[in-house]
Amino acid sequence: MKITSQALSFDTAAASYAVNRPSYPSELLDAVEELAGCPLEGARVADIGAGTGLATTLLQARGANVIAVEPGPGMASQFRLSLPEVPLVIGDGNNLPLASASVDVLTYAQAWHWTDQRKSVPEALRVLRPGGALVLWWNDSDSTIPWIADQDARLRRLFGADASPHDPMARFRGLPTELGFVHRHVPWTRSVPLDMHLANLASYSDFLVLGKEATNTFIAKERDLLVEVFPNRTVEEHYVVSLAVATR
Repeated sequence: MKITSQALSFDTAAASYAVNRPSYPSELLDAVEELAGCPLEGARVADIGAGTGLATTLLQARGANVIAVEPGPGMASQFRLSLPEVPLVIGDGNNLPLASASVDVLTYAQAWHWTDQRKSVPEALRVLRPGGALVLWWNDSDSTIPWIADQDARLRRLFGADASPHDPMARFRGLPTELGFVHRHVPWTRSVPLDMHLANLASYSDFLVLGKEATNTFIAKERDLLVEVFPNRTVEEHYVVSLAVATR
């Protein structure tokens, strides 16, 4: 991964990340197994950019033999608290601390975009066994939902991003075509207290580098707006996981 200040900003919010970030639906791993053409149970899986262990937990529950790779010491410490029995090494996707042809599946949950593909693609091919699978996914808010579209517009204004139309294929653009990725979208929802929704929002890297004062100002205004949409203070979050799988 590109070890930039933004990439490592998660280290400063590791505890909040662990508590408030959404996990992933079981249907996602069903899709991984289908597109990869192999069960996760018994497979040797390396979870790259494992963070606090959200994806690792699900992979382990499926029966995979998981080793985690994480560049940030703060995130790694939080991972240890949650999953002390899972092997964890400090490293990044551009220079994997793994032996050649040693894993069946490489997963990058929310992490591939931090890598330099000129380095991470050859590294992935190096450590995968023949027939192994490179599995990438991103969990994004579903901006086809009106209140999420409104929130997304406010976030774009805050960070000076272009007001571009919704593009469901956005996460797949720029992936190396020579690997022959196949794609799948997995929609899902969760209901959470308003405070958890806002804490999750504030744990994203853009806010972590924005600064505490500006973040608190935005979050306070967002709270007032969302109370009007969810007067019971329970937020129905809608997500779509963009999944890409390539087999070696």
